Amino acid sequence: MAILNVRPELLDALSALREGVAAARFPLPLPGADRASRCRDELLAQLDDYLMPRLRAPKAPLLAVVGGSTGAGKSTLVNSLVGRRVSEAGVLRPTTRTPVLVCHPEDEHWFAGQRVLPRLSRVWMPRQDGPAAGPDDDVLGCSAEELLGTGEGPEEEAERPLRIETDTALPPGLALLDAPDIDSLVASNRDLAAELLCAADIWVLVTTAARYADAVPWHLLRTAREYDVTLVTVLDRVPHQIASDVARQYGSLLIREGLADVPRFTVPELPESAAGSGLLPATAVAGLRNWLTQRALDPAARAVAGRRTAAGALASLRSRVASLANASAAQHAAAMRLTGHIDEAYEEARVRVRRNIAVGELLAGDAAAIWRGFPVDSRAEEVLDAFETALTTLLASSVAAADERVADAWRQDPATPGAEITAIATGQAVRGRGAGQDAADGRGRMNLLVRRWRRCLEELCEEEARAVDHGFGRDAEEAAAMLATALVGGGQAAGAYRSLAGAFGEPSARRLRECGIRLLATYVERALYGERDTRLAPLDALEAGPEPQVELIAALSVLRKAEAAARSGSEARKFSQSQTER
Repeated sequence: MAILNVRPELLDALSALREGVAAARFPLPLPGADRASRCRDELLAQLDDYLMPRLRAPKAPLLAVVGGSTGAGKSTLVNSLVGRRVSEAGVLRPTTRTPVLVCHPEDEHWFAGQRVLPRLSRVWMPRQDGPAAGPDDDVLGCSAEELLGTGEGPEEEAERPLRIETDTALPPGLALLDAPDIDSLVASNRDLAAELLCAADIWVLVTTAARYADAVPWHLLRTAREYDVTLVTVLDRVPHQIASDVARQYGSLLIREGLADVPRFTVPELPESAAGSGLLPATAVAGLRNWLTQRALDPAARAVAGRRTAAGALASLRSRVASLANASAAQHAAAMRLTGHIDEAYEEARVRVRRNIAVGELLAGDAAAIWRGFPVDSRAEEVLDAFETALTTLLASSVAAADERVADAWRQDPATPGAEITAIATGQAVRGRGAGQDAADGRGRMNLLVRRWRRCLEELCEEEARAVDHGFGRDAEEAAAMLATALVGGGQAAGAYRSLAGAFGEPSARRLRECGIRLLATYVERALYGERDTRLAPLDALEAGPEPQVELIAALSVLRKAEAAARSGSEARKFSQSQTER
């Protein structure tokens, strides 16, 4: 019996939604950004590992993931349900580093490929028989973890394996998966445990008499309630003397949390629980085994278990994706705000440079003295050198002022990113250089552009001299010195323009000045905007644009329409069947 009636439009909508979720990024340290990243990862895991595989293959076996906190006895429980040791059980923590999936031999093909948990590679181990085998008595004289190369270390992150075991002790239609500790000290184990739970049709949450009130199991229980997962809990290692009291108190807590209908099983504390042999008496797990077997063999119970989890996952997408879209919008708004600080600071710098040039600030000090001596006591090259130095200094100081303004604004903004990006955006380091080196390099970049501007003035004067025949006796460099003075000298440079007009004529002098004004504005903007763009580059690289939010909302809208169409089709079929039965 199919768990859900699935239309192709629904799968297409989920695929589009999955792409939108994968594209979402939360690089800026806003409140809730870490939570949004975790939510995105959980959504991807649930879509990739459970929801889409389940909808594409509704007749696939149910996957029951056994999860819980450290030392809860998950591996011992799985071993006992199977009737032999398939998963490492012992006193060392963490015991389960490599997840183990056990299924009936007829169902192996459902899990041998990448249908579910595609990010995990598949490995098969030689069969390990014997209930008395210890946790390190592997057939090859070493542990499964050593054989698989999944001990703690840098290489562990490269590829995590999923160990496949088959056994006829499990009924067809059911697979058990022993997950790592959800609160493992090893971060990768915690992440893997969460990913495995996202792949489950049934969550088997294991806790102990000593830890049933801890935060970790209750976080899992509340998550299961939120997603409306098919859930069963096991209260493990319960001393006989207090079994009824502990079970009653645990049941009261479940009722208080709205989980009164969750099946509960109690496993007594036995010597086998702590000895590390990995097996409990069959009677200790009979209740749980019968419950799971019924879900596998009874078509109606199996359909209910799978349908509830799949429908719950689908229903949870609306709020979870909307939350991601809101977080993406906050990222975009913050990025625009940070970008605005840089844009405003450099626009102010541009206005400052143009104002200072207009009032003749560059024609002061040494530059003024050299100009007064031109052409008798100073040469054109000296005039141009003086203006080159003055303009470079003005640009460099304006950039420094803009960087300081950006730094002040970013220090007060909660969205300020990491130190490396902040250093680049505030001019403390550009293109990977250190602060001291970049200060010199920044002035060098300004000077390079000013020298290009100077060369363009000289070429402009050369072209004008060739265009008119006025017997002009001075060379192009002298004409460029007069033009530069007229451009940057403000009100003090009227004599420079008159000299230029006298040498070239008024029409030519006017053309030179107009071209020179445009040329100066171009190079000033090129210098300032180049520095601005360098500081904006790391923000642009964060890709915190509006697209993720738009794509998520659009994909969610398409999904809701597909769900509505699926419901309408289902209702129409039910009506048709009822009419036929009549």
